[in-house]
Amino acid sequence: MRIDIWADVVCPWCYIGKRRLESALASFEHRDEVEVVWHSFELDPDAPRHGTETVPQMLGRRYGGGEEASLRMIAQVDEIARGEGLVLDQTRALHTSSRDAHRLLHLARTEGAPGAQGDLEERLLSAYFVEGRDIADHAVLAELGAAVGIDAQRVAEVLEGDELADAVAADVAQARAYGATGVPFFVVDERYGISGAQPTELFTDVLARAWGERAPA
Repeated sequence: MRIDIWADVVCPWCYIGKRRLESALASFEHRDEVEVVWHSFELDPDAPRHGTETVPQMLGRRYGGGEEASLRMIAQVDEIARGEGLVLDQTRALHTSSRDAHRLLHLARTEGAPGAQGDLEERLLSAYFVEGRDIADHAVLAELGAAVGIDAQRVAEVLEGDELADAVAADVAQARAYGATGVPFFVVDERYGISGAQPTELFTDVLARAWGERAPA
């Protein structure tokens, strides 16, 4: 059974949703027969490729109330994340483009070892939300790509050009076709859609239902 996930590596709710799905899979007896595939989604396609503004600064400017108001909003999300075992530090996160990170994720799926894409997704989320690193920086991306075993020359080739940009665009188009306007967005066994970082119990129920409908009686 396959689970397709549309996410952005600069989306805290995607990190929270990832943990909740993982919690559901941990108790799912057929978890070893589940394949998870990550798909691209850009929450802000117009974000600068080399941002200098922090996320709190950007949110305060864009939605009003200043940085102080955005920090209060971020603190609420961080509190929810802690309930899933995540200790986020969004105060250092840069408002920056995630497009190159998504292209690298596609490379990990097509040319990396089994599990490389999922490993890279986790490393990108951690780098951005926990370590405060610039995930648009090609040096950072090359380091993370090497950590999951992707060929260094291929990483350099992809990052230096526009290779796999069409794959990113196709993912976004597919999400729109499904009716997804935000992320995370999960599709279980190509039949069940789950929008948002829903409670673990919902993932548990959908996994059981989807498996029961496909397995022989």
